[in-house]
Amino acid sequence: MRLKTLPEDHPSLATSYNNIGGVYDNMGDYSKALEFYEKAFKICEKALPPNHPNLASSYNNIAGVYHNMGDYSKALDFSEKALKIREKALPSNHPDLATSYSNIGEVYNKMSDYSKALEFYEKALKIREKALPPNHPDLATTYNNIGLVYDNMSNYSKALEFYEKALKIREKALPPNHSNLATTYNNIGVVYNNMGDHSKALEFYEKALKIREKALPPNDPDLATSYNSIGVVYNNMGDYSKALEFYEKALKIREKALPPNDPSLATPYNNIGVVYKNMGDDSKALEFYEKALKIREKALPPNDPDLATSYNNIAGVYNAMGDHSKALEFYEKALKISEKALPPNHPNLASSYNNIGGVYNNMGDYSIALEFYEKSHQIFEKALPSNHPHLASSYNNVGLVYKNMGDYSEALEFYEKALKICEKALPPNHPNLATSYNNIAGVYHNMGDYSKALEFYEKSLKISEKALPSNHPSLTTSYNNIGTAYFGKGDYSKALSFLEKALSILQKSLPPNHPNIKTVKNSIDYVKKKM
Repeated sequence: MRLKTLPEDHPSLATSYNNIGGVYDNMGDYSKALEFYEKAFKICEKALPPNHPNLASSYNNIAGVYHNMGDYSKALDFSEKALKIREKALPSNHPDLATSYSNIGEVYNKMSDYSKALEFYEKALKIREKALPPNHPDLATTYNNIGLVYDNMSNYSKALEFYEKALKIREKALPPNHSNLATTYNNIGVVYNNMGDHSKALEFYEKALKIREKALPPNDPDLATSYNSIGVVYNNMGDYSKALEFYEKALKIREKALPPNDPSLATPYNNIGVVYKNMGDDSKALEFYEKALKIREKALPPNDPDLATSYNNIAGVYNAMGDHSKALEFYEKALKISEKALPPNHPNLASSYNNIGGVYNNMGDYSIALEFYEKSHQIFEKALPSNHPHLASSYNNVGLVYKNMGDYSEALEFYEKALKICEKALPPNHPNLATSYNNIAGVYHNMGDYSKALEFYEKSLKISEKALPSNHPSLTTSYNNIGTAYFGKGDYSKALSFLEKALSILQKSLPPNHPNIKTVKNSIDYVKKKM
């Protein structure tokens, strides 16, 4: 009615346009949302003084759409316009100022500029701590946001500290089956999963799931999120049948609740692809990765980071299959998106360079591999704190190239740099520490120093046996390596014992025709001939 009866620049029309924009935004139709938000903004610009709070709200709405589209530089631009108005028009402890600081913090977090994200979230926190009662839900939201940044920085103790502050408020302020409580349990689960503490991760994910199963209808997307999170833990634990069970539950909900090309449908397809890849079933992995890609190509703008993720995953399968030209083709598609969509020091760009380096390493083109690994490392050094695990991965990759080139002293130097970071940044039983020990052992193994190799292989095995279930495929790597080191020393009975442990796990966790099973069987036959 307003559209027909009011003049085209009437302030009440701005409200209607904003409401319509909000509906399109919630539907994921961002171009339509922008169209209506911009109509509202034009009216406000004409009708209101330049520092009116409603103008700030308009900028904020437009910023939110760009944020949802993954265009973070535009989101930041409009969020800062909103902030300028609010800083002039509002008292210094006004809740809307805290909202602006929080929005800007969220954009910086998405851009991986974590120090800036913390700066703005802490500004929001100062206002909210002064203006709100101590158990107010908005305070919990702020603690939660700060926890998220620390989690992204791999500062897990700080992340837990802030998530637990959020949890204390929510447990007091909210009914026991409130969805925000489930979100907090889920976030704490994520931290424990990142720390490699899978049993703790499952404990908190299951708390979140219990709430969601009671509070939500059976096809609610948040239920799918819970099933998905639990699937991730089982995948990390190497329990692939359980992982598939939970990923398929998530998929069923999303297939019922969402239109066929909704981007959220791509996530379970992608995750199921990851499980099949881990099981060594490359054709199944490709099938699910391509389902995810089809949805993302239809539903997302051409430079969306999730498209880059799909290209990276498909490339990873081709790389594992030894089809290096196909792998490079898809990794380069991902890189093009990252270069357009992200700031030049974003960690995802570093990951793209890293992936391309990995293909060249597998092709034996070590100089090109080093060139890409070094590009990746330079970004990580600028973008991340000095003890971030991604930096350790970077050193590991460079170490691997030198190892493959037969330059063992250089390989050890880089592997030891990685180990120093892992020892500082990670809990003592984290799987990445086991990887570091294993890498160093591998160099000593190649040098023929089997005693040193065994020393580091056994350090790696101790962690893996504590951190992983007894049938995890990663344990087979340790048993196999120790077996071959004992073979090198001429201790054939010990070699046979460890190789048979490796075979036993592989036969339980992989299909019978998997190449890894054949490799270990061949090694066992060879040892038996030597005995």
